Amino acid sequence: MADSRQQALSSVRSVVVKLGTQLLNDPTAKLDSQFIAGIAGQVATLRERGVRVTIVSSGAIGAGLRQLGLTSRPSDLGKLQAVAAVGQRRLMDVWAAAFEPHKMPVAQLLLTREDIDDRTRFLNVRNTINAAHELGAVPIINENDTISTSELIKITFGDNDILAALVASALRADLLVLLTVVDGLLDANGKALRLVESVEAARALVRSEKSALGKGGMNSKLEAARMVTDAGELMVVANGRMENVLVRMLDGDEVGTLFNPSSRKRSSRSRWIGAARPAGSIFVDDGAVTALVEKNRSLLPAGITRVEGNFDRGDVVAICASDGRIIARGLSNYASPDVEKVRGKKTQEIRALLQIEAYDEVVHRDNLIVELQR
Repeated sequence: MADSRQQALSSVRSVVVKLGTQLLNDPTAKLDSQFIAGIAGQVATLRERGVRVTIVSSGAIGAGLRQLGLTSRPSDLGKLQAVAAVGQRRLMDVWAAAFEPHKMPVAQLLLTREDIDDRTRFLNVRNTINAAHELGAVPIINENDTISTSELIKITFGDNDILAALVASALRADLLVLLTVVDGLLDANGKALRLVESVEAARALVRSEKSALGKGGMNSKLEAARMVTDAGELMVVANGRMENVLVRMLDGDEVGTLFNPSSRKRSSRSRWIGAARPAGSIFVDDGAVTALVEKNRSLLPAGITRVEGNFDRGDVVAICASDGRIIARGLSNYASPDVEKVRGKKTQEIRALLQIEAYDEVVHRDNLIVELQR
């Protein structure tokens, strides 16, 4: 297995590395400058080898709590955002100092969920990150907690694991690395698995523990793995405190848990469809599920049973089986009121209803991705 891991990682040229709050802090809940400097040194080594590393860094709220002398997260949203604003400046100071000895400037990017949902902004994220690399800077990305609202309460990104997967998707990065305080995905006996072929099968092994400062857990890491591997790329969950972990990983050492990708790589457009939050849901019958999943067909009105949400033509929609499971996502040719009009009907009936505005497909197969179950 070591040879296959080395072969898989030998061609990696673009990596997204996510570090969680608990990992970045020392035992006193203070940002661990020495540890962060060690990560910077590893990134500098990889850059010398021609590998671009983009960092997704948690820690703003934790750093803000420390700076302000608070012992717990405020429940008031405005105060929590203020804590994040204080902490984000401190977080970037530490990262900038860590890269200074390597003559590598850092570039701060603060993202909200809307930056991913909007196609133009999604592409702008990629362009900005690539431009930062070309200028010799290291992109440091975090969720924009200072202006987000629902994200702080409802955990839209999920301790930055999902954000990191979305950034990797935007960049078409070869590898996503989630650094944590455990050795990887743990089995029932607490032993780290070295290889995961099926994300769905691995969900049975998930433990429910979460860190005191972080928002996620292994569930969010498995969701990130699904997103990345479905797109055809690699992901590793590893202990960030392991000595020289990033360099050893790309050298092919058996560190952490490697998630194998699907055999096909998705296009940039398909990755965005998979990344954007659906504006609504279209439920389909069993015949439509078979046509979409097994026969690579378009979604026709005849197989639609019901519509939920309000969406416009061109929006991303979730396509769901009768049990509510999302089986695919795609761009709708119709706004939701028109889908409601045509659902369950044949092509001839649709043309009579909508006339010149009629499409044979509600979602064309070229604008549709199937949620792989591996």
